[in-house]
Amino acid sequence: MLAFLVLVAVALASAHHSGEHFEGEKVFRVSVEDQDHIDLLQELASAHQIDFWKPDSVTQVTPHSTVDFRVQAQDISAVEDFLEQNELPYEVLISNLRSTLEAQFDSQVRAAGHSYEKYNNWETIEAWTEQIASENPDLISRSTIGTTFEGRTMYLLKVGKPGPNKPAIFMDCGFHAREWISPAFCQWFVREAIRTYGREIHMTEFLEKLDFYVLPVVNIDGYVYTWTKNRMWRKTRSIHEATGCIGTDPNRNFDAGWCKMGASQRPCDDTYCGPSAESEKETKALANFIRNNLSSIKAYLTIHSYSQMMLYPYSYDYKLTPNNAELNALAKATVKELATLHGTKYTYGPGATTIYPAAGGSDDWAYDQGIKYSFTFELRDKGRYGFALPESKIRATCEETMLAIKHIASYVLEHLY
Repeated sequence: MLAFLVLVAVALASAHHSGEHFEGEKVFRVSVEDQDHIDLLQELASAHQIDFWKPDSVTQVTPHSTVDFRVQAQDISAVEDFLEQNELPYEVLISNLRSTLEAQFDSQVRAAGHSYEKYNNWETIEAWTEQIASENPDLISRSTIGTTFEGRTMYLLKVGKPGPNKPAIFMDCGFHAREWISPAFCQWFVREAIRTYGREIHMTEFLEKLDFYVLPVVNIDGYVYTWTKNRMWRKTRSIHEATGCIGTDPNRNFDAGWCKMGASQRPCDDTYCGPSAESEKETKALANFIRNNLSSIKAYLTIHSYSQMMLYPYSYDYKLTPNNAELNALAKATVKELATLHGTKYTYGPGATTIYPAAGGSDDWAYDQGIKYSFTFELRDKGRYGFALPESKIRATCEETMLAIKHIASYVLEHLY
């Protein structure tokens, strides 16, 4: 009987992630000094299946940087031997990924249903979009902008007091499936907007003078897959018949220097740019909506994780934007504001030089459409948990990010164009 109960307990624990279990997997951080170190990492990556967390591909490793990557249990001793023999300085960030992933669910709120302080699966988020819109008809409307590859509905929330010709800020979350803190922030933002409207002077002014378009999850299919099959999945779930590989990186799929650098042409890679720009239904739906509303959208904000950065164009090229000085000043002021609450330090700058070159990103594309204020946020943390940020960190992460978004909204209102 006891053995049966143990089996039931194990089954319940693993039901959350049938498929990949991550037992004994490690996440390493390697300090990269020079080109020799880069060559060694490329050699390592070609010999073993390595999941790059930051940067997201071995091709983006640069001198004087750190590299975080996940290694499967059976490869760990070989990888450690390789790092030691070649005198590559490293540390282990996560010694058993399975236990770290299980510990993600550490919030005090474990009731069924939606909560702003825990990670919600797609069904729960979908029901929440309907409920929050129906309960707040004077501030929120819900529309559909498209469907995903697997046929799920992409819901967009418009947050603001109805009025003619209002300028708007577009914000999306959940581009990369495993970055769970991102959709958590979009939900938090909507809740805070309606909770503080009429009570807090800035938010009241924002909702009366601006509209916020909020897309809670871009890559819904991938997000569902991280809850059901493989917590570390990144891409969409589109099928590439010829290769047997699944998915495209939606943030390499926009028509902005598409597939030039920092993106892969190999369908099995995590940074695969897709067979063509906007090949993904999710990317196309988002791009179509923005194109159709270009006259009103004054800022584009896309929320990712992790590494505590605020990036602006360009990522597909080392060239600077015409308003680089303005974007730099705004980013500097925004991260300063973010740090006032919990002391969280962000770095900021143009994407290509601040994090790594990456073609086909949504922020560069939005900027090139004429949206002057286009930013990517990489939320917490800096790698201690990486994509496995615990639920107990959701509140603080979202609170400080709210300060950043409100700072940008205030700036946009004062600099309408």
